[in-house]
Amino acid sequence: MIKNATSELPLAAMDEIPTPKEDAVTITGLVKKSGRITGYQLSDDRIVSREEGVALAKDGQIRGVGIAHNKDTVYLKSLPDESESNNLSSLPTVRTAPPGQQR
Repeated sequence: MIKNATSELPLAAMDEIPTPKEDAVTITGLVKKSGRITGYQLSDDRIVSREEGVALAKDGQIRGVGIAHNKDTVYLKSLPDESESNNLSSLPTVRTAPPGQQR
């Protein structure tokens, strides 16, 4: 019983857990700038900004993620499961900044 309560804590930290559509994509890589996630690579090879990723997830177009925030920053978090290999923090960095944000 304690294990279930503990495993539900990460879900409680999320603001929203959208229901993915049947054709929803997954996140396969991270775009970072100065160590911070600024975007996501999707399983259909698109690269989107963090804001676009949140909007797509809210619309059910990305599976396996929930929406959370820290102060004024809204971002995606992996839904907890038994595998760490699909956690966003375990994904490779594919680019250091999305197009248009490189300086």
